Amino acid sequence: MISKNSLKLGVVMDPISAINPGKDSTMAMLLEAQQRGWQLHYMEQGDLFLDNSRALSTMRPLNVNSRPDSWFELGDATTQPLSELDVILMRKDPPFDIDYIYTTYLLEQAEAAGTLVVNKPQSLRDANEKLYTAWFPHCCAPSMVTSQPERIKSFLATHGDIIVKPLSAMGGASIFRVTQDNPNVNVIMEVMTNNGKTVTMAQRYLPEILQGDKRILLIDGEPIPYALARIPAAGETRANLATGGTGVGQPLSERDQWLCQQIGPTLKEKGLTFVGLDVIGDFVTEINVTSPTGIRELDRQFNLNISARLMDAIEARLA
Repeated sequence: MISKNSLKLGVVMDPISAINPGKDSTMAMLLEAQQRGWQLHYMEQGDLFLDNSRALSTMRPLNVNSRPDSWFELGDATTQPLSELDVILMRKDPPFDIDYIYTTYLLEQAEAAGTLVVNKPQSLRDANEKLYTAWFPHCCAPSMVTSQPERIKSFLATHGDIIVKPLSAMGGASIFRVTQDNPNVNVIMEVMTNNGKTVTMAQRYLPEILQGDKRILLIDGEPIPYALARIPAAGETRANLATGGTGVGQPLSERDQWLCQQIGPTLKEKGLTFVGLDVIGDFVTEINVTSPTGIRELDRQFNLNISARLMDAIEARLA
């Protein structure tokens, strides 16, 4: 059994110097892990490499703190096998591009050598954050995934008001609300599908977005009992905090709990330890598995410590 006080945790993330430490969920995780006495090791995606089927990385010891002007310190870089780490948090933000996919293969080699990777690399590849909703049709609003503009226009004719979005982006990037009377329908379809070459998603527009796009966090398939309802700014369709939405915490509704019951067991089975469901009205619109956020806002509003619950789950898996 691994001693809980001597765990070595690696994190793969975007540059830590560029985060907002007071809002960043990865930072909350690192603070909790360090408080437990775990050794932290910092990596960026480009640091990982494969040498004769062995996964290694350039990594640096990391210390974090809550100071808003100086929230981290990095030690000297060394190159080590990823298998020297007990657990790796894969917290690289999308886009979910080919380099991200390649990184999951490297992390899978580390997993095969005995390191716990959160979330499971194969499942990161399997569960595209937009497309994976298709595995739970009873939980979702009508949708269409295609590269053909004419199919999306037919979907628009059926539903009258739709959302069109790419499969690989995050934070509300390149999301369009399209109605039948929009004079730019054709150009939107051409741009989003790259003239019929790129698969994109259309979903029926849900007017309940005005009451908030709820982010529900699940750990090992079990939901945190509060959701972060992201309310769109005036004149904005998107509710993402990155596009000016306001986060308002609220208890889970009976429908929210039912949705979690439908999806949570599958997430746990697939090794998706930390997941964010996006819910508008009665429907799940996305299943966020790469680097879900919302920890800090819910912690502050409800006096929680979501990262502690996550680290407890990690400890249980390592026991």
